[in-house]
Amino acid sequence: MTATQETAPAQLKRAVGSGAAQGTGRTEVSEPAGTRGRTSIADVVVVKIAGMAAREIPGVHDMGGGLSRTLGAVRDRVPGGRPNLGRGVKVEVGQRQAAIDVELVVEYGFPVPDVARDVRENVISAVERITGLEVIEVNVAVNDVHLPGDDDLAGADSRVA
Repeated sequence: MTATQETAPAQLKRAVGSGAAQGTGRTEVSEPAGTRGRTSIADVVVVKIAGMAAREIPGVHDMGGGLSRTLGAVRDRVPGGRPNLGRGVKVEVGQRQAAIDVELVVEYGFPVPDVARDVRENVISAVERITGLEVIEVNVAVNDVHLPGDDDLAGADSRVA
């Protein structure tokens, strides 16, 4: 056994014995209970929060690149399938900071710089408020513009009803 291993039980016994209030069985610790321990946040948590926050902005029609949107449309039509909230969102999460990339499809008629700014602000606000992480950047890539009638044209090419 090392010296550290030998003294650790003795230190614990001293802390418990000397700091305990009579009859309560509780010890006095210098740090509040909320700060004793570590919290880790998975990437998927930040992805979902950022995806929801981006979709809240007027002018955002969809998220993701062309292939991910196509796969998402197929997935959405499968009975029992749930929409993928993380589509179009990539994150890097560290101990205290996060960097986020968002891919958007903007509705025709909405100013792209304004939509991108609003998405950036809403994503930063939501992620920082919910997770406590500092968001160092949100990169917004606008991959497409949704034109009026695009949805109607998609069904018109079908040969079956």
